[in-house]
This record gives sequence, C-alpha cells and structure tokens, in this order.
Amino acid sequence: MSEQSERSVQPEQPERSEQPEQVGPAARAVPVRRRADGATLVRLFLLALLIIPARLVLSFVPMTLPPALVVALLLGVLWVSGQMVDTLGMGKGRNLVRTAVALYLASQLATYGVATRRWLPTDELTVADSSIIRITSMIAVAVFVCDAVRTKERLDAVLKLLLACAAVVAFVGLVQFGLGVDLASYVSLPGLRVQDNGYSAMEARSIFRRPTGTTNHPIEFGLVCAMAVPLGVHYVFKARDDGTPHVRWLVCLALVGLGALTSLSRTALLGMAVGAIIMIITLPRRRKISTALIGGGSFLGASVVVPGLFGTLRGMFSNIEDDPSVKARTADYEAAWEQIDLNPLLGRGFGTYLPTKYTILDNQFLLTLIENGYLGLFALIGMFLAAAFAAIRVRMISRDEHLRSLASALLAAVVAGGIASVTFDLLGFGVATGLVFTMVGVSGALLRAAHAERKATSRPEA
Repeated sequence: MSEQSERSVQPEQPERSEQPEQVGPAARAVPVRRRADGATLVRLFLLALLIIPARLVLSFVPMTLPPALVVALLLGVLWVSGQMVDTLGMGKGRNLVRTAVALYLASQLATYGVATRRWLPTDELTVADSSIIRITSMIAVAVFVCDAVRTKERLDAVLKLLLACAAVVAFVGLVQFGLGVDLASYVSLPGLRVQDNGYSAMEARSIFRRPTGTTNHPIEFGLVCAMAVPLGVHYVFKARDDGTPHVRWLVCLALVGLGALTSLSRTALLGMAVGAIIMIITLPRRRKISTALIGGGSFLGASVVVPGLFGTLRGMFSNIEDDPSVKARTADYEAAWEQIDLNPLLGRGFGTYLPTKYTILDNQFLLTLIENGYLGLFALIGMFLAAAFAAIRVRMISRDEHLRSLASALLAAVVAGGIASVTFDLLGFGVATGLVFTMVGVSGALLRAAHAERKATSRPEA
C-alpha cells in the first residue's frame, strides 16, 4: 500500500498538474472559432459585389447575371427557409426597415403584374423580366441582413469588410486615375465573361481621367467611396478608443475619401458633404473639431498632390447652369412627365424605360415615377426614410457609444444614397444598388441589436 501511494505521488503527480496547463490555452481558443452564420454569407455577397469587377457576368446563362446577384438570390432563399423554422436564430417580429422594404417589394410586384398583363414590346418585356429578378434579389439582401445579422459584433464584421472592400475599389480607381492602368481588366475568373456595358473604364473630365474602379461607371464608383467614408471615420475613432491599431482604418478612410474626390462626380461630393455634416453634428463634442480638421486637411492635401483637382471640382459647381451634362439631364423632363401621365399609379414597368430606346434620365426618383408610378416612388422614398429613422432611433434608445456612433455613420451613408437617387439613376447600376440595400438592411439589424441591448440592460433593474 505504501509503495503504491509513493508511486502515485512521485512521477505521476507532476504530469497531471502540467497537463491542464498545456490543454487550457487550447481549450480557451476553441470558442474563438465561429461557424458560418448570416454575417458570413453577407460578407460573401460583399466580396462578390465589390471585389469581382462588375463587367464580369456568368458565361453559361443567356441573361446578364453577375456573381453577386446569384449570391443575393441564395440569401433570399435562405431567408425564406429561416423564417419557416425557429432553430436558426433568424430575427423575427416587427421591424420598421423590414416593413418598409416589404412595401417596396409589393409595389414592384404590382407594377410587374400590371405591366406584363398589357402588351409590351419584346425588348421591354425581356428587360422587365430580368429587372424584377434583379430588384427582388437586392430586396432579399436587405431583409436577410436585417434578420440574420443579430449582434453588434457580427455587424462590425460585416461593415469592416465592407470598408476594406471599398478601399480596394478605391485603390483600383486611384491607379486608373493616376497611371491610366485598369487593374480590373486583368481579372479573369473561370465561368465568367466580360459584358460590354457601353461605358469606358476611364472617361475624361477636364484634364483628368475619371476612374471606375471595379464598378461600371465613375458616378457609381464615387458613390461607393462616398458611402464608405462615414464608416471609415467611425472605425478610426473606435480603434483609438479601444486601444487597437487604427492605422489600417486610417488608410482605408484615406483611400475611399480620395477615391470619392477623384471620381469628379457631383454625386460623390454631395454625398460626402452631407455625410460630413451629419457626422459632425452627431459626433461627441471632442471629435467634431478633429473630424472637421482632418476632412479639410485631406481635401487640401489632395488638391496639393493633384494639381488642378481643386479647380476642376470648383468648376463643376460654379458654372453648373452652363454645364452640358446638367442641361442634358433636365432637357428631357417634359417628355418624362408625358410618360408619367400615361400610367401615374403603378407606372409602365420597372426597367422598361430603356435609355437606348427613349432617353437617359439621371434622376432615379423621376425614373421611378415613370416605371413604378407614384406608389413605387412613395415606397422607395419610404424605404430610405425608414432606414434613416432606424439609425436615428438607435441613437435615441442606446446607451452604447459604439452603437450610437455606428448609427451616425449609417445615417450618413443612407442619406448619401438617397441624395444619389436625385443625381443619377441609382437602380440602374448593380454595385451601387447592392451597397444601398445592404446599408438599408444594416440599419434594420442595428435597430434590432439596440432593442436587444435595451431589454438586456433593463431586465436587472426590473
């Protein structure tokens, strides 16, 4: 008995005491590994939307089908499936943003039903069929983000990737702007083909090239960058508050800010200006001055690094009444109102007012009046207002400064998208449309997270 007790004490005891120390760190590392969830799928969509050049579409289908659209349709199927069960963690119950998006979907379906019931030329009917698929897939993205991304940590994961992808888009655009080299044209993926959309990858304005990045058009490129700027401001401040490295977010902010400026687009400049005003108004007092100084310094720095940029940007607004592009946008308004009077309630059909057949309207709200009628216009405006109100509501009910700051950034991004609907035909460009609907969905998801936080903090008090 004594020999057995001695053996149990001598060599085996240290081994047993060391074993938990070796296993412990590994055991603590296991929870860090996360299974794929709704945020993972949304990030996959953002990669397909922003990183794969918009000119690449599936080569084995007859219609124009970019990879991001396929992922969006998959998200729609998964959302419907998730709503049928209670075991996948899909958000349910009322949500302001989801209701507004549902009303917009109802207006689109009503317009499609009325338009296809009457006679349409073959070319318009074909575009109407593809357009209802495209807009439905974007609506699916919004509701999926709203219901499947449930926590602020997963929202951060989605938005950080969005900002990083926008920085990549901006970098590609800056190379186009500065060197005249289109990096996007070198991308070739199996199963994809290049779709000619009629736009040049590097148009010219004044003495400068107008970049497109991985998007289809300089205006779309500028809007993508402008909508990402408020997120860059938010994550720079958040990293500094958390004591984590903030240089990478500062680089992303610099890239998207410079990308918006070099797009030479009034849409991008207006979006950035309104976003800056919203951020400065809603930021804490100690950050207002620093934000204004950084923004102003960056603009002056860009003007110094790129001679002539400031004069070109100023000329875009100083002689706006004589600008040929502005005159072209307003010249066809009379003909547009004649089209509106033909089908005022539900419109002539989404996508059927073909620019190659009729005229180009650089005003999404006016184009929506023609294609979806007054009901469709009210539904579109209501969707923007619901997303903006959701962000404002988060600031009203949340005590978490991170959520409040993120709500300000989303409010600025959504408002920039709304302004863009006045200055160009937003829904005609897939990358910009996908980004806007993603931001709308994130606003609804943020409101869910804020309500969950409010319930969690009020429960102990009760």
